[in-house]
Amino acid sequence: MRRFRSPLLSLCLPLALPLALGGCFSLSRPFADPGQQARYLTAANLPPARLAVPTPPNALLSDDAAALWAHDVAQAMVNQSVPAIAQPRKKGDWWVKLSATTHGNTVVPHYVIMTPEGKVRAETDGPAVDMAGWSSGDRLTLQNTAIQEAPQLATLLTGIQANMMQQDPHSLMNRAAKICFKGVTGAPGDGNVSLARAFYSSFPDKTNTVTTTEKGADFIVRGTVDLKTGTPGNTGHPVDHIEIVWHVLTPDGKEAGAATQLHDIAPHSLDGAWGDTADMAAEEAAQGVRTIVTNYSGRENAPLPETKDSPKKAA
Repeated sequence: MRRFRSPLLSLCLPLALPLALGGCFSLSRPFADPGQQARYLTAANLPPARLAVPTPPNALLSDDAAALWAHDVAQAMVNQSVPAIAQPRKKGDWWVKLSATTHGNTVVPHYVIMTPEGKVRAETDGPAVDMAGWSSGDRLTLQNTAIQEAPQLATLLTGIQANMMQQDPHSLMNRAAKICFKGVTGAPGDGNVSLARAFYSSFPDKTNTVTTTEKGADFIVRGTVDLKTGTPGNTGHPVDHIEIVWHVLTPDGKEAGAATQLHDIAPHSLDGAWGDTADMAAEEAAQGVRTIVTNYSGRENAPLPETKDSPKKAA
């Protein structure tokens, strides 16, 4: 799990909470299907979750080597979080058309992202490969070729999905995200109430709204607090260790990410009113949750420039 830390909160507070963001939010999720309830996060006409990679007939390879290359490309795409599979395309599939041409003493692999209607949506050349290794179907050569090109293909797929989001008025590129906030549990003192009120007040902005109703929500946020008392501190004196986790879930219960705040504090310092500590913690947590929503939904991904085959804006 990747973690990203923000600056510390004001050190004059009894609780200084560094923020760590964890979970799936950093993935580009090209062409991923977020589930029936969450499809409006992206586009109403999303491509299917599977991306087919058929065995190429014109790749300057034997049949066995061509099948191996298709398998390597699919595996490399899976490693880029693209749900690809090496198999013949089926009705409704987006797919990758593989081929190769000669250039001097080298072979240049070519990749075309095709729509289900068989139209070209994007294409790119891979790095030139030594002809001898390619023609012999060398396993390492084919594997390295696929690995080298997979990030570029993933970027193209992300751009295609972003273009589809841009054209869809229901996507989060064109409307504010609806966040259902379910409150905070486990905090000492008045932390459950203070943190909840502060988060509810701090979170809304131009691209996010907050409600307490799950119906129609794009994401659900829950705050949990874990306090361990009397743990040894760095100075040898007992301290309390507090951890606040802001879980961000999709409507079908999948975790989109989590913003975590943690620190050692003086024993029992938060047994009463949290005061400004709740405000500062909630403000920083709100920034983390916004980041998760933005990255998980892909609403700031750069759209791939339109072509004549690009999807038209939904009604």
